[in-house]
Amino acid sequence: MRLAQLPQEFVGAQPILATLEAAGYEAYFVGGSVRDTILGKPIHDVDIATSAYPEEVKALFKRTVDTGIEHGTVMILDHGTGYETTTFRTESGYQDYRRPDKVTFVRHLEDDLKRRDFTINALALRQDGEVIDLFDGLSDLKAGIIRAVGDPEARFGEDALRMMRAVRFASQLNFKIEDKTLAAIHTHAHLLSQIAVERIHDEFVRMMLGKAAYRGLSMMIQTTLADYCPGLVGHTIDLSTIATVPALAPKDEVEVWAMVAFHLGLSYPDTVEFLQAWKTANHIIKAANQALHLAYAQQYHGVTKQLLFAMTPDTIAAGTNVARMSGYGPDDPNEWLRVYNELPIKDSHDLALSGADLIKKAGLTPGPAVGETLQKIQNAVIDGEINNEAAELLKYVQDKILAKNDTSTKK
Repeated sequence: MRLAQLPQEFVGAQPILATLEAAGYEAYFVGGSVRDTILGKPIHDVDIATSAYPEEVKALFKRTVDTGIEHGTVMILDHGTGYETTTFRTESGYQDYRRPDKVTFVRHLEDDLKRRDFTINALALRQDGEVIDLFDGLSDLKAGIIRAVGDPEARFGEDALRMMRAVRFASQLNFKIEDKTLAAIHTHAHLLSQIAVERIHDEFVRMMLGKAAYRGLSMMIQTTLADYCPGLVGHTIDLSTIATVPALAPKDEVEVWAMVAFHLGLSYPDTVEFLQAWKTANHIIKAANQALHLAYAQQYHGVTKQLLFAMTPDTIAAGTNVARMSGYGPDDPNEWLRVYNELPIKDSHDLALSGADLIKKAGLTPGPAVGETLQKIQNAVIDGEINNEAAELLKYVQDKILAKNDTSTKK
């Protein structure tokens, strides 16, 4: 197969391949960028594989960076762009089920490609557009199949994260996992416990953001991979419910985690603990908890202006989407955002009366009472009981709060 037109990202890197070939070495574009080009998808990173050893690569180019020299990777800098160029290699001795204990540089492309995870990722592309397919990856691309290169038992024993990559690709590409490959995932699922949570986290989120997230999640359940992810063991029914959501399409990581927490029935403190176990970033945890709060409120018809005030437009959108995907929420997806936009204030600092004003003009004594009074004023403004004007707020304090307190004291 020969591609008639290459993406500009490849065209810009063609001089790199030309230089290597002119020196007598083989050089190819490899990896996901080749796969996505054939599928007509946009590409991002351009990876190059070559028969030249690292020192030979460095001798041919003026500007290089040793980004992974022990594994044969050198970044070639060309006109402000970096191209990771890796020597053909074989790997052996995966004692941690992730990284090889030994890397051996080789001169033959086939030796390099046969160590890769799936046939659709074991494609190489010449600079003239000719596709090198030694493991029938093109047929699998056409058929929509994820198949391990060679023996799937061996591939997953080498790198257990490949199992999560399989379900992630199934989701992103809407492909099926070939039977032997799927069976091998089931057999080796327990090895996922050997992999760093951060790696699993990345693959899980990317899977859930795929166009066929239901497929990836279903395969995680079927192969028991889910049982080796933080906090998911024992939640097969809950996860299956998510997988059967007709319009499962979270838009970002916040919606992913809010959706999972919602269907697992987690409380807000439990959600924090759950997401911390997944090594989730603090700002994502905070946003997911806000979205979860709104999703629960929509489930039980308890959305208030006070709740919306405590959120942001992004978390309101996320919480609304999670609820709607789950069969709750308003018919109009913008309803709660519209209510939020109509709030008279969006932040406590927007109040026209400050704590200092309460002390100076209302005669309050510095202390907890000041904060409590400000909270009551804020609630009244948010609920539309009073206008956010200093004089009106001060009168409200004197007539509604201080007078009431005086009455209570006398009693």
